[in-house]
Amino acid sequence: MSRFYYSDSPWKNRIEDFMDHRWVQHGLVWLILLNALILGLETNPDIMNKMGPQLLLVDHAILWIFIAEIVLLITARGMGYFKDPWCVFDFIVVGIALIPASGSLSVLRALRVLRVLRLINKVESMRKVVGGLLSALPGLGSVFGLITIIFYVAAVIATNLFQHDFPQWFGDLGASAFTLFQIMTLEGWSQELARPIMEVFPYAWIFFVLFILIATFVVFNLFIAVIVDSITADKEQDRKDHAQFNAIEEELRTVHRELSELKHLLQQQSALPPPRS
Repeated sequence: MSRFYYSDSPWKNRIEDFMDHRWVQHGLVWLILLNALILGLETNPDIMNKMGPQLLLVDHAILWIFIAEIVLLITARGMGYFKDPWCVFDFIVVGIALIPASGSLSVLRALRVLRVLRLINKVESMRKVVGGLLSALPGLGSVFGLITIIFYVAAVIATNLFQHDFPQWFGDLGASAFTLFQIMTLEGWSQELARPIMEVFPYAWIFFVLFILIATFVVFNLFIAVIVDSITADKEQDRKDHAQFNAIEEELRTVHRELSELKHLLQQQSALPPPRS
């Protein structure tokens, strides 16, 4: 990853090589996991009474290691560090811990757990999955628009059908939409909603079954299909980029070999005695 940040300065390149070293990256991953464990232990009053100072000391030590990592990378990359969205994310979640968490800012203390999300940036497979989810957002917008239309139509129908007999669930459009959302999650829809309504409207099951089939199974499978398709497309693009990089690397090797042969030939010619006149 660091090869994209190489500069003309040798010492900056050495910083990049050091930060990108396999053991350094693995160490940072283990520190993130250890930090996550400590933040979880800090929520237990009994553990804090016994080991509170020790846990806070280790937490602060890990925080300063993260700060040192960011400072080294900014030193090596300059403002180019902030051109990487993942680096900006790391900078924000680590910087939150430096803000005094007192008074109105006490909520920031709970946000320290966001440091665990740095694991996404350190594990390439996680980073690819998140990238696929982000690239799927335009397609998900269309699916979300479709489910919004389905919800609106179903809420209007349910309000007209059940408003007078069951106002607590379908008294207005908002109440109907919320009830339909509960039905869509399949949480207690049969015993708590469908069966009481069917005692008054025996054929109400047709409406509920159709809504569940359309909203829950069809539309949400579309969500999954769009996300999977986006991740697959990203993997295919990565494969093409990798193949292109390998082709360029092979071409550079060929040019280097030809230049070496040409240099050797020139050296042989320079070693020959000059022709007699």
